[in-house]
Amino acid sequence: MPFEFLSDEQIARYGRFPEEPSPAELEQFFRLDRAALDALASKRRPETMLGWAVQWGTVRMLGVFLTEDPLVVPSGAVAFVAEQLDLDPACLADYGRRPKTAYEHAWEIRELLGYRRLRRM
Repeated sequence: MPFEFLSDEQIARYGRFPEEPSPAELEQFFRLDRAALDALASKRRPETMLGWAVQWGTVRMLGVFLTEDPLVVPSGAVAFVAEQLDLDPACLADYGRRPKTAYEHAWEIRELLGYRRLRRM
């Protein structure tokens, strides 16, 4: 089994935020850079912009996309990103209306950041 070296607690924490990110973590992982802002220019709706930007910060912090439930992000991180975009954080609730959107955004962000998808053997 490939996860035998991890404890049950470590497996349970994988791909999840353990707590609210610290101010330093928000700056490091959720501060939108020029490339992210340029990519966001093609987004039209507030919930799409905020959802994309939150996913961008999430994968940078956790190393995984939360495509199955992209709204499971600490409110402080959402507020931090929303403030940068001058958006209402509550609009994120509408991000999941079209489930495929989160996957399309993950593919786009993966390309933007130069991440590769791990292949199973």
